[in-house]
This record gives sequence, C-alpha cells and structure tokens, in this order.
Amino acid sequence: MGKTIDLKKGELPAHVKKACKAIADGYVIAIPLEHGYVLAADAFNHDAVREIHVLRGDPLFTAAQVLIATAKTSNGIVREFTPEIVALMKKFWPGMLTMNLLPQGGLGWDLGDDNQLDRISIRVPKSKFVKALLAATGPLAVASAAKPGQPAPRSLNEITIADRVRDLALQFNGGNLRKGPLTTVVEADESGVRVQRIGAISLEEIQNIVPGASAL
Repeated sequence: MGKTIDLKKGELPAHVKKACKAIADGYVIAIPLEHGYVLAADAFNHDAVREIHVLRGDPLFTAAQVLIATAKTSNGIVREFTPEIVALMKKFWPGMLTMNLLPQGGLGWDLGDDNQLDRISIRVPKSKFVKALLAATGPLAVASAAKPGQPAPRSLNEITIADRVRDLALQFNGGNLRKGPLTTVVEADESGVRVQRIGAISLEEIQNIVPGASAL
C-alpha cells in the first residue's frame, strides 16, 4: 500500500506538492472528500483513469466523475451554459451538487466511457486540501474508493477495493469522516434541469433556484 500522509499534521502546501507530483507522474492517489474517500488521478491521463476503474472493478463504459477547483474551470470543459446552469453553480458550488453537463468537443480524455456518453459529471468540492490540489493540477478524475454499489469508505482502513490497492502512490488521511448524504445530481442542458438523485440538496432547494426543475 502506498505511503500515508496525515493531513492533520504538517503544512497544506507540502501536502499539495506531494499529491501534485504523484498525479503528474501518472499515479492514482486516495483523498478525502466531504463524507468518503475517493481515488483520484489526472483526468487527461488515460492510463491513470483506467487504473481507477481496474482498482474498483468497474463494468465497461463506466465514467469517472470530474472534480474542478472553481466554476470558472468549467468554461474549458463544458460546451453549453444556460442561465439555469450558471445559477446552480453560483448557488451550490463549492458544495454537494454534482452536475451532468455536455462536454466540450475534442477534449483529450477518456473518463471510462470511450467518450460515448456525451456527458461529464462535474463538481467543485468544499475540502480545503482538495480545492488547493485542484487549483494546482487542473481537473481530476475521481471515483469512490469502494467497489461499485458499496458505501464510500469513511476512513482509510475501510478502503478494501482490491489487493491492488497497494498500487496507490499516496493516501491522504483526513481522519474518520463524518457520515453524511450523497451529492444531489442534476442533468442540465438547454432543454431544462432534471434532478436525477436527491441527496444533500433537496428538490425544493433546486427549484428555488430553477423553478422549472423536474425530478426523474
């Protein structure tokens, strides 16, 4: 198993520097988000993203999620912005809103779906460490550090995705994460906003920003 770094000790810039090097070198690392640990890699490194899926045992054509540092970053990877999309980003980012949006054409990545879905699932997280990392690395492909269908691990000790977990370059320990809801997931384009999963943000909260939003 890769080296473990305690985020509660030492300085943030030093932790970010180590994570950046591992990402730049093409490795997969484990990092804490709000309520669970995830595997992360450079979204534009095909081999590293593929390794995430191998570690998890994902079915073919499973796409990783993308984390970005700020809503502004989405300008380079999303091809369609409606007033509703912009309003949701402004209200709920950083935070627990995942948005499934249309990607820019010609992006040099494959998140696992062979670019067939014509959607990217993106989010700006709240974590101070992860936001600092994203500001330095650019978009990261992420997936829960658990097998498909299993709850996200809330401590590093719960990461049991596969024997190959030892292939992780680094694990960043944020302690035992508090239990909490999943992100709310919306799909949005010029045809409207559709709430695909209710999580930390309620349907009512979404509809307060976009009155026409519907629940699937």
